[in-house]
Amino acid sequence: MKFQKQQGFTLIELVMVITILGILAAVALPKFANMQKEARHASLEGALGAVKAAAGIVHSKALVEGDANNPSGSVVLESGNAATVYNYPSAAALGDSVDLESFTVTESGGVATISTNTGTGCSFTYTNATATAAPTYGALGAC
Repeated sequence: MKFQKQQGFTLIELVMVITILGILAAVALPKFANMQKEARHASLEGALGAVKAAAGIVHSKALVEGDANNPSGSVVLESGNAATVYNYPSAAALGDSVDLESFTVTESGGVATISTNTGTGCSFTYTNATATAAPTYGALGAC
């Protein structure tokens, strides 16, 4: 008997490979879709950390330069002047203290809302300092 060398795959082998790839894709796709939400949340956490760090730096510099109970003023930073409220960054001028180009910042009545540009509700708030309290940071909104 003479045997011939196999020259390719059989139809059954091809169907099995396509079926297995389909099952893997169906399982993996929801996990990749969920990563976008996690990425937006992580990005917003980074922005919150940057705002807190900038507030600490501006507060330190304002205390070194002036009166500890000054209700309004400004400090000079590398990026320019940053307005202060009780020696912390003003919500209205928060963008002067920290780079928030990738986010939308809206301010109203001493409260700045920092949100992602995706329109998904990912946001947190920064409320101006008062004479008796440091600025407050609102919780991260659902992404």
